[in-house]
Amino acid sequence: MRTFVHGAAVWDVACPQRPSRVAGVTMAGFRIRDLDALRMVPHPAVTLLVEFGSGSPVMDYAAGRQQRGSVVAGPGVGSGGALWARGENVECVQVRLSPVIARAVLGVSPADLDGAVVALDDLWGREASQIRERLGEVSSWQDRFALTDALLARRYEAGSPVDPEVAWAWDRIIGGRGLVRVDGLAAEVGWSRKRLWSRFRSQLGLPPKRAVKLVRFDHAAHRLVAGQGAARVAAEAGYADQSHLHRDVMAFTGVTPATVAGEPFLAVDDIAWPSHETPANRR
Repeated sequence: MRTFVHGAAVWDVACPQRPSRVAGVTMAGFRIRDLDALRMVPHPAVTLLVEFGSGSPVMDYAAGRQQRGSVVAGPGVGSGGALWARGENVECVQVRLSPVIARAVLGVSPADLDGAVVALDDLWGREASQIRERLGEVSSWQDRFALTDALLARRYEAGSPVDPEVAWAWDRIIGGRGLVRVDGLAAEVGWSRKRLWSRFRSQLGLPPKRAVKLVRFDHAAHRLVAGQGAARVAAEAGYADQSHLHRDVMAFTGVTPATVAGEPFLAVDDIAWPSHETPANRR
């Protein structure tokens, strides 16, 4: 376990010693004594937060709604700076699922999450409380990762896969870091544009054009956190100019690129997901 310090944020972070048995699953463990108003930056993955400690994370929407405890969030949730996390004595396993495998693991399509944060209990019922209990009963983070991975693998094997053409289109978008022409994707898989757009949206939870923008933004945001200048990031990440990057970052986060560069939610990735752009994580 390593300690992540970023300004006033101090978190203990654990990483699995072995990759998941399911391609497209990555995990990290967090122990945070005082989680104070953390901006949730939109991410291309479906995110599961499985809490098991004495505390409990709270998700606050800008509109005033709250969600407590273990949750699931679809790709891109938190756009416009609409979602914040807080809590005390939070212990949790965070899972990032590629949208390609999310339907099989969750039991519902990411589209059914309707752009919101959903209680894990509402999706998994008793299975959600059972995994929380088992995580709390073991003291090793590696054992917790193994328990979580076994559950995810079991659910994935019993679930329904997405169409191969949809998975291929997602891989093209991820592999190109969002720099692909969405109008050409349908032709490349031999489908009509209407068919691909409909299947992509219903199975992955967002339309192809939105997916391209989200993946491009995620790549650009991590480069900003790494200390690269906005002008360089804009030029190399596929934006028309620096103003285009600024507008995109504002649309996804509600803040400027300079502010995003200091976001703990993104900065912790170097510890929690040091290979967040590896092929397994892109699937």
